[in-house]
Parts: sequence; structure tokens; C-alpha cells
Amino acid sequence: MTRGRLWKRSLVVALLSLLPVIASGCAVIGGSPQSVNRPAGDSMRKIWDLFVPIFWLSVLVFVLVTAILLFALWRFRRRPGEDRRPEQLHGNTRLEIAWTMVPAIILAIIAVPTLSLMFELDREPGPDALTVRVIAHQWWWEFQYPEYNVVTANELHAVVDRPVRLEMDSVDVIHSFWIPRLSGKRDVIPNWDNVLIFTPEEVGTFSGQCAEFCGIQHANMKFRVIVQTQEEFDAWIRQQQQPAAEAPADPLAARGRELFLTPANACIGCHTVAGTQAQGKVGPDLTHVGSRGIIAGGVLENTPENLARWLRNPQEVKPGNKMRLPRQLTDDEIEALVAYLRSLQ
Repeated sequence: MTRGRLWKRSLVVALLSLLPVIASGCAVIGGSPQSVNRPAGDSMRKIWDLFVPIFWLSVLVFVLVTAILLFALWRFRRRPGEDRRPEQLHGNTRLEIAWTMVPAIILAIIAVPTLSLMFELDREPGPDALTVRVIAHQWWWEFQYPEYNVVTANELHAVVDRPVRLEMDSVDVIHSFWIPRLSGKRDVIPNWDNVLIFTPEEVGTFSGQCAEFCGIQHANMKFRVIVQTQEEFDAWIRQQQQPAAEAPADPLAARGRELFLTPANACIGCHTVAGTQAQGKVGPDLTHVGSRGIIAGGVLENTPENLARWLRNPQEVKPGNKMRLPRQLTDDEIEALVAYLRSLQ
């Protein structure tokens, strides 16, 4: 086998070996919770509707340029026994004007709808919009509803077909707020208020993610957007506005409450539980943590087993996070704290 044939066969094998990787990406495009090609909000729908024609225009340009390149390589290849020197050219004014003007015209065509959409997405939504204050922390999200005096963490509740206005800030480093199926990305910068506006168009639960590298747990800075009907949202607000129960009826939960409120255990120094002396602002507000679906900044589902795992060793679950216990909790203490935290509905 000649060296040329061996090189060609090796190239074919290499390209075929890439096919499974390329094919796996096709499944991600349509099936991932963070796919953008199934818009469920007005902003993402408009962005997607603009992206699709631009993508196919790019494909057309790629095909044409590649075809011309391959034709030139074949047509003007050096043939066996041919020793003549190719004709030397020093420019072609018409051709140079053409390949400068055509891309410029294409970019101008793309720029007009792009700029128009950018201004449209930044328009104020009006007085009926739901305003939510978003505070980014390493590595979790805080959501404040000033209209209702409600604070929660890692789960953003919104109303279908009602505009949402997010006012975003960060307490530490630059983050980026992204709900792939509902809206585009928006940077969250310390001491700088950024605004993101969108209208959910479907009821459901949608995954969100920090999209700006912000430290070792950047990939685990997740959250959920729960889009509800107006009636469901009103019921959720009424629940969140209730203070925590003063004395749980369950003796195990009551023991957990005592442990939680003991200053030596440091829980109250970092967390808030409305209606108690726990008024810490370092970690998430836990007033109704039992009603949430996720904990640990979106890393774990909120189950008794996962809550116990988190309390046993937060650094094992999410290395580098700011929850560091002053001492190792016993199994009995963890069981009591889990019962108390689960009771905070």
C-alpha cells in the first residue's frame, strides 16, 4: 500500500470515528432540559426565529465557499509531468470589490433585524409586570419579590403570560443568568443593576444555569423557573408570606428547631427563618425551605436523604461552598435538623 493510500484511509477512519460524537450532539439539541430550540418564552422564541434563517444563510455561504475552494483545488491542481509555472496574477479589482461588498451586504442584512430585536427585548414591560430582585452568590441564587415581601432561593416562580422584570445584582463576582428555554443570557455584575425582561408562554418547570465562570462550583450554580397559572402563583405567595411555625408538633422537629436556633451551632449566623431570631444573610433564606424542590444551589433534590447528606458534609457535596460547620453533627442531630427543615413548609 502506498503512503498516499494509507494517509487517505487513516483520514477516512478518523472522520468515521467522529460520527458517534457528532450524532450524540443531535440528541442534545432537541432533548436536553437546557435546549434553546424549544422556546417557552417570548424572548427566546424571537431570538430563535432570528437565529434559524441566519444559521441557514451561514450554511449556504459555507457550502458556496467550500465548493469554490474545492473546485479551484481540483481544476488548477498540478498534473503528473507538468512543470510549467502557473500564471502569476497581481490582483483583480472587480473580484476584490465583489468579495468585499457581498459579505458587507450580508452583514448589513443581518444587522437590521438583530439590532431591532435587541431594542425590542429591552423595552419596559409595563406596570403589570412581575418584578423580581435577583441576587447572585457563589454558588446559589436569591430571589426577592419586593411587591409581596417574599424571599426564596434557587427557585424562581413566575406567571404564565405575565411579563417578568428581573433586576439583577451580585454580591461577589460576575455571574450570568440564563434560562435557555425562556430568555437569553444576561450578565450579573457586582454593584451594577442589570435588567432582564421576558414573558413565559408555557406552564412548567425550566432549568436555569450560571453561564459565566465564577469559581470552582460554577457548573453547579443551577436554579429552576417554575411557571404557574395566576391562581397557583397567588397560592404560593400566600404560603411564602406565612412565618415559620413557632413550635413544631413533632418532638423530633422541635428538637431540630432547638439545635438550629442554638448560637453555638452557627446556623442562625448565616440563615434566616422568619419569625425567629435566625436572621443571617450569608446563606439562603430557609423560612420555607421544606417546600422547595432543590437544595445546595440546585445540586440535590430536596429529599430527607439528600438533606441529611448535605448536613453531614457540605464540602463533600459541593466543594468550596461557604457552608462550613463549626463541628461534626451526630446522626441524631442530623435526623432532628432534617425533621425541622422539612417542616418549614
